[in-house]
Amino acid sequence: MTAIRPFGHDQRRLEDPRMITGQAKYTDDFVLPGMVHLAVVRSPYAHANIVSVDTSAALEMPGVLGVWTGQDMVDAGFGGIPCAWVVPDAGTVTPNHPPIAIDKVRYVGDAVAIVVADDDYVAKDAAMVVEVDYDELPACTDGEKAHADGAPQLHDDAPNNQCFHWTVSGGDVEAAFNEADIVVGERIINQRLVPVAMEPRSALAQWSSGMGELTLWTTSQNPHIVRFLLSLDTGIPEHKIRVIAPDVGGGFGSKIPHYPEDSMTIFASQQLDRPVKWTETRSENFQATIHGRDHIQDVEMAAKSDGTITGLRAKVWANLGAYLSTASTGVPTILHGLMLSGAYTIPNIHEDVYGMFTNTTPVDAYRGAGRPEATFMVERLVDLVAKKLDMDPVAIREKNLIPPFTEGHEVATGLIYDTGNYQAALDKAKDMAGYDELRAQQAAARAEGRYIGIGVCTYSEICGLGPSEVAGAVGFGGGLWESAIVRFHPSGKVRLMVGINPHGQGEQTTFAQIVADQLGVPTEDVDVQYGDTAQTAMGWGTYGSRSTPVASGAMMGAIDKIKDKGRKIAAHLLEASTADIEFEDGKFYVRGSPESSMTIQDIALAANTAWNMPDGVEPGLEASAFFNPSNFVYPFGAHIAVVEVDPDTGEIDFQRYIAVDDCGPQINPMIVEGQIHGGIAQGVAQALWEGVQYSEDGQLLTSSLMDYAIPKAEYFPKFELGHTVTPTDVNPLGVKGIGETGTIGSTPAIYGAVLDALAPLGVEQVHMPLTPERVWRAIQEAKA
Repeated sequence: MTAIRPFGHDQRRLEDPRMITGQAKYTDDFVLPGMVHLAVVRSPYAHANIVSVDTSAALEMPGVLGVWTGQDMVDAGFGGIPCAWVVPDAGTVTPNHPPIAIDKVRYVGDAVAIVVADDDYVAKDAAMVVEVDYDELPACTDGEKAHADGAPQLHDDAPNNQCFHWTVSGGDVEAAFNEADIVVGERIINQRLVPVAMEPRSALAQWSSGMGELTLWTTSQNPHIVRFLLSLDTGIPEHKIRVIAPDVGGGFGSKIPHYPEDSMTIFASQQLDRPVKWTETRSENFQATIHGRDHIQDVEMAAKSDGTITGLRAKVWANLGAYLSTASTGVPTILHGLMLSGAYTIPNIHEDVYGMFTNTTPVDAYRGAGRPEATFMVERLVDLVAKKLDMDPVAIREKNLIPPFTEGHEVATGLIYDTGNYQAALDKAKDMAGYDELRAQQAAARAEGRYIGIGVCTYSEICGLGPSEVAGAVGFGGGLWESAIVRFHPSGKVRLMVGINPHGQGEQTTFAQIVADQLGVPTEDVDVQYGDTAQTAMGWGTYGSRSTPVASGAMMGAIDKIKDKGRKIAAHLLEASTADIEFEDGKFYVRGSPESSMTIQDIALAANTAWNMPDGVEPGLEASAFFNPSNFVYPFGAHIAVVEVDPDTGEIDFQRYIAVDDCGPQINPMIVEGQIHGGIAQGVAQALWEGVQYSEDGQLLTSSLMDYAIPKAEYFPKFELGHTVTPTDVNPLGVKGIGETGTIGSTPAIYGAVLDALAPLGVEQVHMPLTPERVWRAIQEAKA
């Protein structure tokens, strides 16, 4: 009986036992000898000059060890928080971002001072008695309004609050619109969201003054990048910094950045020569952890009368918040504007993106990061064209989908998609949904006065953030390669060390499956190590669905070296030519004589004891490799949503959701499904429930889970999932990313379903989130 190979089969996650038994170790769980606690004094104003900071009352409280302001950090040599992605050729300005505000606060939650005490509660109490005298200034929270003459100015070096003006163009857009039979357009508000990871952020800094060395435990998706940025911010040499990201309770992009609180804990640890910990409250999480999305988009699409799409143009105000976060300028430009062709042949595209500073929490990557904003725009316009021409939403998509391709396809924005078969995914989704029958049921329901809607989305996305040459060209401040080390112990057990940092994706399991499958060892014999810059291979982090597409390439490089060395040792011990040694299912054997064989565990022992090695072969069985991909990868899919709307209440009954996604070969289908489930939930949540609200003076109104709605499992029907398999040629395994596809496809699908249901009532648009109140009001306005 042939053993089932690990690759391509379900396996329970190896990381789950410690998670579900409470044995996971998060940053806040670490307690070091002599550790003290830090609390942050935060601004209650969105925009104000700091007149004075009186720390005397806090310093007199028992247990308080120190109170410091922004100037203290400057005097100690700390610089501003660096932005790691400065988009070029766009006039980008990068105002200084002090970890603690010095003269002016620019958003509610901006840090004004820090307090350190021997007890967390004492530190928080002391922070409350720090007296700050503010001179309040006018505020602006709207990206478009911030651009107007006379708007409150945040930074002197950013006139009209403009950070950048970035454009992308392809084809002849003006001609496409001049010659179009129809033009449709709309203003889209892609609202601001809060990532709301289950684990709040935390940082624990331990400074060793005698050695001049720093260890930072932090909730990070990319510890190596944090180490690099810390060396710029703190002045501590990079080789003297160790960053450890232990178990991380969700990130969704919010734990990509290097945050001011990292620097605060380091500064305080240096001042006291003691370990200093800070852990944010949920309120701080809403105020000071990055937000996502927040685009105002004026968009148009040109088409022929037969439904052929000929052009797209857009003007976007991308709200960046008060300061630039780590990857903030790349999200609304490279990851957004370059994807405006979506899954379609659109020969003429132009977009202007204005990156704007406002008196709000900084904005950065949130699951999908630019791709959801682009996909929603494109899919909404396609639906509007279909409506204008009285075409079925599926029919117009089928007319414009890019035909199947396996050797690259260039789109108008300049990207070259790797591989795709979009029609196959749509066909499967239609079959699973029973699309024609659904439309018949919808017609029957409408005849009965019921309002059923069907939404469709066909998407392609850019991920597997890769080519380092491209990264440099688009302003990213680092490489986007990955590395891996594969090490056999004498007993035949394997350790894999990678530079990426899984935080919920299940890659402790899937990476072990890759190694086990390739080397013929049990999956449970593979130990995957990550998250510690002192003990793992260098890597550029986990975001943009890049971990598996990029890291697997490095893993395969190291595995191939292991096999090559194993062949040499096996040939020597089996007294055969290296060219005659085959490797299969964990065994080296002589071609034509399979009985003359050695297991890879035998080879590992022989290599580690080194009693009888071939000439010129070093002891040990270990290899490292680097992988710099030649392109991004482009997963794709088709999603269909079914809803029913109650016209009397605006309530939405979410009835069905069908998703067909293509990420190439699936390593662990169960984990793939889990990633899609979570992505759909977050994408649907944007369409129906989630949305940040600020008052006109910059107060965050949705500042807690009492005010900000996040989805619950009971809100959803059972997801009906399917897949197609179109391998990429970018990496050896043919795999593409899957972590963000659900989020990218679900928002336009569910939105389209609701608007389809409302069409007979005369409702043409409702801004997200589609809460019952908003839907009800739209129905009433349509009646008026």
